[in-house]
Order: sequence, then structure tokens, then C-alpha cells
Amino acid sequence: MPSPTFTAQRPRRIALLGSTGSIGTSTLDVVRHLPDRLEVAGLAAHSKWEQLAGQCREFKPRVAVLCDPVAFKQADRSAFPKETELLCGEDAVARLVTDAATDVVVSAVVGAAGLAGTWAALEAGKTVALANKETLVVAGPLVTELAAERGAKLLPVDSEHSAIFQALTGHTPADVTRVVLTASGGPFRGKRAADLEAVTPAQALKHPTWQMGPKITIDSATLMNKALEVIEARWLFGLAAEQIDVIVHPESIVHSFVEFADGSVLAQLSPPDMRLPIQLALLYPERLGGPAKRLDWQKFSALNFEQPDRETFAALELGFEVARSGGTCGAVLNAANEAAVGRFLNGEFAFLDIARCCRAVLSSHDYETRPTLERLKALDAWARQEVARWTRTRTPVAPSP
Repeated sequence: MPSPTFTAQRPRRIALLGSTGSIGTSTLDVVRHLPDRLEVAGLAAHSKWEQLAGQCREFKPRVAVLCDPVAFKQADRSAFPKETELLCGEDAVARLVTDAATDVVVSAVVGAAGLAGTWAALEAGKTVALANKETLVVAGPLVTELAAERGAKLLPVDSEHSAIFQALTGHTPADVTRVVLTASGGPFRGKRAADLEAVTPAQALKHPTWQMGPKITIDSATLMNKALEVIEARWLFGLAAEQIDVIVHPESIVHSFVEFADGSVLAQLSPPDMRLPIQLALLYPERLGGPAKRLDWQKFSALNFEQPDRETFAALELGFEVARSGGTCGAVLNAANEAAVGRFLNGEFAFLDIARCCRAVLSSHDYETRPTLERLKALDAWARQEVARWTRTRTPVAPSP
């Protein structure tokens, strides 16, 4: 990917979508440590108006957006600084990301809801630091085509995809034999299916390495997060599904490998600290000292790797299937998973029901090779409805729209 161009005389101005989530707060910490290089042009959050107001008081953005109209009505305007205009809804997000004052849009909204803001930013030709993997899972070909048409840039924030991006610098997809995404294995690494039937949400939310929001933490426990990353890598780097693999690496120090045609393998190593890939995406191609943790080589003892258990963690195989099939499959899998994770967190699903339900919904949908964005949105809604009516004893039978 070519380097984005910015003027060196002023800080890069950031529009941050999903400012109250884990990626959002980490992004603001990077800005906090590099005030001469980065400034906040605007912030957007779903409903946590008190937290958003606190961020606005610190960073003084020109615009803040609450996407939830109920939260917008409840928000105390006096909690926001006079420099910040408080707006509501998707149109306000579009205004923020397309503003001429915005240099880089950080897309850190969780789930398919992040697609709209990313799409608007790419239409405006912006550089997008993409932490919302669902954008490419749902609409990978449409998103990458839009970016190419508008001269926009997609820079990965996921640690695994950032590692691949760094290793690919100076190379083309034709040089690559395969990429290998590393996975921590989550809290249930080494467990068998029989051990996981009675898993509780509290147990699944205890990730051994990363501090993340509840949805992505459950995805890490099921390995669905890695399945989605396989699909993301397929479209972000223009690779075939057969060129992508996954290996479990519990230390989370090696973030991915790239194997080249000559047999060389390049890897990117760092402690598990999301501030590093965030900073790289915000300042690329520059590398500066920042807040991210550094490796202590004197404490290194071993790096361990093992093959994932695809039978117990059936969600992973769904990612490879969707990466091969493309079309409408990504939108259906993503929506089904979001809804199934919600039912698990609410105590309505068993842990292993998440992958079972996603398999059933994916198998029952009416597949199309080249769907429109409107068709993908319709299938998103249909898949969520199917999850709402799914039980383990039957496969969804309602026809997809």
C-alpha cells in the first residue's frame, strides 16, 4: 500500500469512531503521548455520554457525536466544553469523517455498525485506520473497490494485520506464499468440547492476554475472532483463502508471519499492546517513541506455537469457508455471530451454541456471488432474526430475503 501524504507542519487530525471502547481509549492514549504529532478533530460514541464528555473536556474536539438518540437526549450539554459541538446520528458521523479538517479516520466501532462510518470516510478519499474488522468481513470486495476508486487508504489496526502489513512493506501479493495469523488461544486453549458445554460468560470473558470489550473477548474464546481475521486478511491483502493459515501462540508476542516465495519468513514481534499498531496506523510511515510497551529481551524464555483445535473450536473453520466463498457469506456469518454472542452473554445460549447457530444460519441462507450493499444489509437483518428463533434442536428454515 502506498504511503498517505500529510503536511509535516501541523499535527495529523484524527476523527475517532468508537471513542469509548477499548481501541478508542487506547487511541486517545497515543494522542495524549504525542500531542505535537496528533490532535483530535472529532469523537463519536454510541451511548456513553458521560465518558464522551470527559474525553471532550480533555481533547477539545470541534465535533462530538452520540449515535444513540436516547443518550443524546439524556446528555447534559453543560458537561461538554464550549469548543465542542454535540451532534447525533449517522448523518453526523458522516459529516465528521468527511470534514476537510479530518486527516485520518479511526474506525473502532464494534460490529457491523462500523461499516457506515468507514464507507463514508472512504467515499471522501480519507485514510482509514481500520480496527473494525467487520467492515471487510461483511463487504470486503465492495469496500476495497471503493477505496481504490476514491484514492482512499486502508491501514490495519488489528495487531495481526498490522504485523502482516509491516512484513509486506516493499513487497506485492505475488511475492507471498502464505500468511499465518497468530492466535492466543483464548481462555479455553487445550480444552475439549466436553469441557466447554457448561462454560459461563464470566469464564469466557477472562482473556489471558488482552484487555478487550465483551464481544471481541467472547469471539477470542470461540476463535471466531480469528475466523473473522482470516476473512479480513483475504480482502485487505488481496490473498486467496488458501494462502492464509492460523497458529496458536499463547504468549501473543509474535503477531503474524509472512512466508515469501523464496522460503523466507518475516514476523513482527512486540508485547500485547494495541497502542503500537494504533500509533503505526496514525503516523505511518513514521516510527516514533510512544506509549507502547517494549519487549524485555532479558526476560525472554520461550515462544510456543501449536496447531488450533478446529474440531472443538468449530468457529475457526467457518472463517476459512467464508473466505473461500465470499459473496454474501461474510455478512451472514458476522450478523449471526453478533446476535449469538449477545444471546450467550444474556444466558440464553450455551457457549458451543454460538458456532452451532452460526453454522446453521450460514448454511440456510440464499447465497449470491456479487451482492449489492443493500442486499448485504438485508441479509444482516435476516441473519439476526434467524438467531433469535434458533434452538439447538432445529435448523432455521425461514427463507432469506
